[in-house]
Amino acid sequence: MRPVPLFSFLLLSCSLFFAPAHAKEAIWILIDTTNQSLEVKQGDKVLVVMNNIAIGRNGAGFKKKVGDDITPLGSYTIGWVNRKSPFHLFYGFDYPSVDNASEALLSGLLSKKSHTAIVRAHKKKQVPPQNTKIGGRIGIHGLGKANEDIHQVMNWTHGCIALTNEQIDQLDQWIGKGTLVKIK
Repeated sequence: MRPVPLFSFLLLSCSLFFAPAHAKEAIWILIDTTNQSLEVKQGDKVLVVMNNIAIGRNGAGFKKKVGDDITPLGSYTIGWVNRKSPFHLFYGFDYPSVDNASEALLSGLLSKKSHTAIVRAHKKKQVPPQNTKIGGRIGIHGLGKANEDIHQVMNWTHGCIALTNEQIDQLDQWIGKGTLVKIK
């Protein structure tokens, strides 16, 4: 074993001593379907809370098919952003996740071929197929030209999370492609 020169030792010691304790934590989104709120978080710190969000007409849970109007629970990332959406802005999830696909496969709701395509897309960090039997095109969006009064009194989406146009504009500064979204 070779001895470490004093200068190298001092340089290494100083860099370890002055190195930051941890890197800046990533921004992520927590959707609480029970409280109908969206939180922008950095680590455990809450940066922004948006209330009175809308979810799927039939609540939140396990999506069984296209058109069931259920908001899927789980962890997703923003896979794409549509700035010309009829819903003002649309942040599309990488739904279905591998967990969603595996549960659907075991339940007989999804073919092995579709399951494999979803898993393969996730391994390649791509958006999975959006036209499966368990749905797709799920995300966070604004109202566009929809009636804000209806938004305030009922859940009205086909499985997405809806915010007012003002809320989605505010959210736009915090999120983008790759942002983690947890729906509980």
